[in-house]
Amino acid sequence: MKIIQSANPKGLGKSAGEAAAPLIREAIERKGKANLILATGTSQFETITQLLKEDIDWSKVTVFHLDEYIGISITHPASFRKYLKERFVDKVENLGAIHYINGENDPEKECERLKALISDQDIDVAFVGIGENGHLAFNDPPADFDTKEPYLVVDLDEPCRKQQMNEGWFETMEDVPAKAISMSIQQIMKSEHIICSVPDERKAQAVKDCLEGEVSNMNPSSILQEHSSCSIYLDDASAKLLTNALEK
Repeated sequence: MKIIQSANPKGLGKSAGEAAAPLIREAIERKGKANLILATGTSQFETITQLLKEDIDWSKVTVFHLDEYIGISITHPASFRKYLKERFVDKVENLGAIHYINGENDPEKECERLKALISDQDIDVAFVGIGENGHLAFNDPPADFDTKEPYLVVDLDEPCRKQQMNEGWFETMEDVPAKAISMSIQQIMKSEHIICSVPDERKAQAVKDCLEGEVSNMNPSSILQEHSSCSIYLDDASAKLLTNALEK
């Protein structure tokens, strides 16, 4: 696991996007296509912004959606489908394909639909973050480290739901859905490369717990320690509690 620290979120996103681009281009050159996993949320703003500036043949790229709330429409301000469409898809020329998670469908059937789409695909680069509760995607603690199912229905714990409200996606806690569809830990870990963007002081304790503590499903993102090609991008605020020296 490689950890790279920048001064601020913009620098973090620039570094993450610049590092991801050659990995995507290499996959296209080698296979004629690339498969990506895209995360959402405020942590991904600058990384996606930089990624859109990179020289990539998007017509040869397929994107898989990481997680989505159950029961909200694509027009809802917190919809991650809306986020991806407005912040990425609409700004890319001739994207090969994107497979959204539709949280308005029957959740179990939607998981099966997505399973059929991703099961025989190699993921070249996964973009993820770390939640304030240490979650990876919407796999809140205690996360299921064992399931082989690529997507699953998960319960959102109170710290996760509070984070979503505090970031401005919802007006009240009552508005935040209690369930979501999430890509599983095992499916994320199957990715050839993982780019993890984690800005903001709010994430500092989770960053310390997940990167310097033992691998545990109570700190789900700690599993990233076991990936063979994972780069963690932090800013000064999110890295403030780490005790080990970081690359800058």
